Amino acid sequence: MKSQIAGMVLAAVTGLSMAASLSTATSANAESKPKNVVLVHGAWADGSSWSKVIPKLAADGLNVTAVQLPLTSLADDVATVKRALALETGPVLLVGHSYGGAVITEAGGDPKVVGLVYVAAFAPDAGESAGSLLGTVPPAPLGAEIRPDANGFLKMTKSGMLDDFAQDLPDVEKTMMFVVHAPTAGASLGGTITTPAWKTRPSWYIVATNDRAIPPSLEAKMAKRMKAETTSIDASHVVMLSQPDKVAAVILRAAR
Repeated sequence: MKSQIAGMVLAAVTGLSMAASLSTATSANAESKPKNVVLVHGAWADGSSWSKVIPKLAADGLNVTAVQLPLTSLADDVATVKRALALETGPVLLVGHSYGGAVITEAGGDPKVVGLVYVAAFAPDAGESAGSLLGTVPPAPLGAEIRPDANGFLKMTKSGMLDDFAQDLPDVEKTMMFVVHAPTAGASLGGTITTPAWKTRPSWYIVATNDRAIPPSLEAKMAKRMKAETTSIDASHVVMLSQPDKVAAVILRAAR
């Protein structure tokens, strides 16, 4: 009889211990889920690049911040993202488009960052830059439409915007993007990465299969190198504007 009671007590204690461990693990998992998403735009753009994605993320209960990069150098742009991260409370999912991928690669080592999403973006390794990665493949059509000024800032021609950057958007949107597109310092695109965050963070990658700014083959190669969960979308370089539902779905999947 005593042995039976002892066995019952032991089983109860073991069960309570397992339940406590499960509760702790579940709690820890919940705490590591990002409720914050920081969106980082690319070259020749600003935070409004995410205007169609932001409402979809917010509707799912995420706290969303879209930074405004100065586009003056990689160091300046990384510093801008780090200031945004410092204001966040809890885990953060960093999302970068185009050149913004290089920025999140460098800034993503912040302890608050728990995941990285690359949207038709550069994902350099240590010692690489957005520009050096482009140098590993045949020139993309947009490359011929970039014009430097006397101070080393780059802008694109109107045909570059309409035909090679945002070719699948309505004409009025393409025209608006050309009118407001931000000059980007060549130094930004040439800035090299020191410690790539994708080596220590889970990553997701969206390949834009009709991209005429970054060759889709390069995008797929970078995604494979990172071992990122990869989604291909039939879209131009500005896939987050032409296919916002699909881009938001990937970001939400990463957040969950």
